Amino acid sequence: MSVAVGDVVTGRDIVVDAEKMKIMAALLEDPNPIHWDTRAVADLGLGDAPVNQGPLNMGYIQSMLAQWAGGRDRIREFRVRFLGNVFGGQTVRAGAEVTAVVQGPEGQRIDCEIWLDVDGVGRVMSGTATVIMDK
Repeated sequence: MSVAVGDVVTGRDIVVDAEKMKIMAALLEDPNPIHWDTRAVADLGLGDAPVNQGPLNMGYIQSMLAQWAGGRDRIREFRVRFLGNVFGGQTVRAGAEVTAVVQGPEGQRIDCEIWLDVDGVGRVMSGTATVIMDK
């Protein structure tokens, strides 16, 4: 696959499922009720939908990168900054823009600016990642 600086990759639209947040909260033993109790969310003035967990939001970006690069094992570096909340029922889309391509012994080392956008809201996560693609 030919990759060049400036190439943009985007994932598919994903509707955030509030029921999956409850499962994730249980798996993570996350005691924060904003992930399943809409009254707790409303008490904080954040609306009436549960707040998605940060690891799930990061996972949307990582899944997009893995699909593009050919597997999760291709992700070498991943750093993000949280800019906003994602709520149950919202639609998100991950993306990346190639900022550098360097040929190395493993293949192409590709540096990217990465992000997660919420439809109708804007950017809620941004950062950088490095993936390796075959020679």
